Amino acid sequence: MLAAVSTTAAAAEPITNMPAASLDWQTTPEGVAFAALNGDRFKEAYMAMVRLPAGLVSPLHTKTANMFGVVVPGTLVHTELGITGGEEKRLSAGSFYKIPANMPHISKCVSASECVTFLYQDGSFDFLPVDQ
Repeated sequence: MLAAVSTTAAAAEPITNMPAASLDWQTTPEGVAFAALNGDRFKEAYMAMVRLPAGLVSPLHTKTANMFGVVVPGTLVHTELGITGGEEKRLSAGSFYKIPANMPHISKCVSASECVTFLYQDGSFDFLPVDQ
């Protein structure tokens, strides 16, 4: 039995370790920064660390893939907009969120310092503004 475990372990993919200091942050013109962890966000499902400046409020938009995140530092608000408006829930460090595909929403970093989130999207990245 031990030999089978050793053979399986040798064939497995190695552990990936990415210390925070080694992340390659790419900042958009809007000031949002992405550090790729796995996958190319413009071509496929991906994981990334995302940094939002304090006070950032996105325009109303959708994404064509489901988005899953965990807040690291900062406080985020994701507001779903519909016929009766949306309820604001403040998400502090350790909080989880899921924004379903094609859900019109606004995202905000409401803390005094930047917000950082671990993000997984089950399809490629897009940002589709919605007319209000």
